[in-house]
Amino acid sequence: MTKLQVRAFLYQLGCFAILFISFQFLIDKYTQLSGLWIPMTAFVVGTIMAPKFQAVKTKDGEKLFMKWMFVKGVKDIT
Repeated sequence: MTKLQVRAFLYQLGCFAILFISFQFLIDKYTQLSGLWIPMTAFVVGTIMAPKFQAVKTKDGEKLFMKWMFVKGVKDIT
């Protein structure tokens, strides 16, 4: 794995972890779900809402891109 692929993985993992923990707390606090349904629901929502990062080799070299449902199009990070 290249340096940018590792960075993309860590960014994606960090964003997902933040969203997962946040949604797990919110679901536990504001819904009537209990048991295994809380982390399962937080996992699904966190997976859908988290931004996607990807390292791509282009003619200018390797670049890091991000796609997110709240941002139109694909954004160049590097």
